[in-house]
This record gives sequence, C-alpha cells and structure tokens, in this order.
Amino acid sequence: MSAEHLGSPAAPAERLVRVDGGYELWVRESGDPAGSPVLLVMGAASAGVAWPEALVARLGRRHRVVVWDHRDTGRSTRAFDERPYALRDLAGDAVAVLDALGVDRAHAVGMSMGGYLVQLLLLDHPDRLLSATLFCTGALPGAPGQEVPGPSEELLALWATLGEPRDEAAELDWRVEHWRVLNGGQVPFDAAEFRAMEQRVIAHGGPPDASSATAHARAGTEGLERGAELAAVTTPVLVIEAPADPAYPPPNAEHLQRAIGSAHLVQVPGMGHALPSAVLALLGDALETHFDAAGR
Repeated sequence: MSAEHLGSPAAPAERLVRVDGGYELWVRESGDPAGSPVLLVMGAASAGVAWPEALVARLGRRHRVVVWDHRDTGRSTRAFDERPYALRDLAGDAVAVLDALGVDRAHAVGMSMGGYLVQLLLLDHPDRLLSATLFCTGALPGAPGQEVPGPSEELLALWATLGEPRDEAAELDWRVEHWRVLNGGQVPFDAAEFRAMEQRVIAHGGPPDASSATAHARAGTEGLERGAELAAVTTPVLVIEAPADPAYPPPNAEHLQRAIGSAHLVQVPGMGHALPSAVLALLGDALETHFDAAGR
C-alpha cells in the first residue's frame, strides 16, 4: 500500500475466535479494510481495549487494525485454573486470530509481554509478518550480550500485591497507582486519563478476579529460551526505546536491538511503560514510518 493511500474507516467489527485448549478470544477489527493489517499485541493481564483509542484511530486511517483480548482478559475465556497454558500458547493465539480474519501477513506491534509474543512470531511464523515493532519489552531469554537490569523495586513491590482481594473501587485505585509507577518520572502522569481507560476496560470485560489477574504471571515459560535465534531474523524490525520504563529500563531496548542485529532502534523521549496521550504522536510517527519502510 502506498503512503498516499487513505481509505474510509469501517465500523468496528467484533467476533469470537476459538483456539486450542477450549478458549474463545474476543477480537475486534477497525480502520481501513483495504489497508495493510496491523496486529496490536498487548501485554500481560491487559485486554485489547487497553490500547489507546486515539492510537487505534490514527493507525486505522490507513490500516486495518486488529486487537484482541488475551486468554483470561476482557471478554475472552477465563479458565486458567481449570485449563492452564504456557505463554508461548498466546503467540499461537495471534496466528489463530490472523487465520480467522483471513489475514495472510500483518505488521505486528508488541508491548511488554506482547513483545515476547511477537519475537516468537518472528522465529516461528515470519511468513505471517510484514514487519514487527517491539517496545517496553526485553529480548527472549538466551540472547547474547550484557546483563540488563530488571524491574524497579517500587514496581516489584506493587506486583507482589497483584492478586490480593479488593472491591471494585479499591481495584480501580490500585490500577491507577500501577499506571502511575509504570508511567515513569519523565512524562507528567494524568491520573484521570488512566482511570478513564481502566473504567473502559472494566466496562468491557466485567469485574476483575484474582485468578485471571495473575494467570499470565503463572503461565508456563517453557520454550522461551530462544534469544540466540533472534540473530537470524530477516523481517523488518523496529525496537522503540522507552527511556523512563521501570519494567524494562535501558539498556534493555538496545540489548534487544543488538540481539536481532538487523533491527532499527528509535527512542520516544520521556516514554515509560505506559501509553499516555503525551507520547502517542511520536509513537504513532515511529510506527507509521516503519510500516511504510517495510512496505517499500
């Protein structure tokens, strides 16, 4: 698709997609149905509607944008305690979503845990990708290079309370505080913006429960020790560095870029492990520039 293509956004279409293990995934596609597909892969314990509406709308002006709820989030099946799975199964879900929508290849964008899933797609399903973008994430285990720092102590302390019982009001307060810490200290934090986002998430998927909230943290990690394989990736890859990320602080992004070798690295100044409106313009610019370059 040419950079000049501008289509007419279609009304969002929702559906359920059945995947292995008896799970059903809620999937929504929006934007320009004639545009190249963009698959937005969210992080752990996060529903697809956590992607900022403004970013989805911007990408949708020129692309067919696909989001979905991971297992145990949003409107997808919540059954980890009865039917546990491994994190790598969530990468298989991404392929199942593409298959269900009749999408041969897509630009895959992965944030946080979604970044690990997109790395697995780069290794196992490169034929399904037009490009890949990775941010707020680290390299798969086993990648060569220096040792990189882990999450901040403040964030680890907050994660230790993730599954504690709370009523809906207290849970909402906890989530807003979580985003405050994730946002980092360089871009001003707008609590009202993130409270509205979480209210949208809760309205979409219903009240949270402790089992689903911790499902991805308890999922199996077998099969992820594949970082050494990233050097053979030939798909166009963009790594976006978030300098204020308390979960994957610098130089995690640089380490990931070097592990892939062919990847291009750009920075969104001030960005942490969150997507406030203050960073969306630069993030959108980076994504669209990368999509266009891959298309050429």
